[in-house]
Amino acid sequence: MSISVSMNVNGKAVTQACPANTTLVDLLREKLQLTGTHVGCDTSQCGACTVHMNGRAIKACTILAAQCEGAEITTIEGLGDADNLHPMQEAFRECHGLQCGFCTPGMIMSAVDLVNREASLDETIIREGLEGNICRCTGYHNIVRAVETAARKMRN
Repeated sequence: MSISVSMNVNGKAVTQACPANTTLVDLLREKLQLTGTHVGCDTSQCGACTVHMNGRAIKACTILAAQCEGAEITTIEGLGDADNLHPMQEAFRECHGLQCGFCTPGMIMSAVDLVNREASLDETIIREGLEGNICRCTGYHNIVRAVETAARKMRN
């Protein structure tokens, strides 16, 4: 059975026909060609598919596109671009908070949500706030530094 879903993706109104069982990550990647959102585990464990829905971080691999009817969705592509990086993207680059880059879009989206939700941050809060995102390359030290750096920039 095919359905029609309307939402706002990265500031642009989108209406897309898709099978009723289409996940948000599949809609974003396959139908809208927004491939910055990655598919890692399909079980909501790794966080590679994290996007913002109505301003909050969600895992796009375990939510149906139909559940996003009327929602405001922001992907990594909507956060910033090569000419105008978001402070979190810039901090990940400056602080070497990435290696292979596979987890980076989801990690950045989760980190932005964390900074927006938490009044104050320390290493423990950052590590706990990002525990739903797995990086298989780093020891997380530079990721924590990047979040601390970006939080200062985002709050100024």
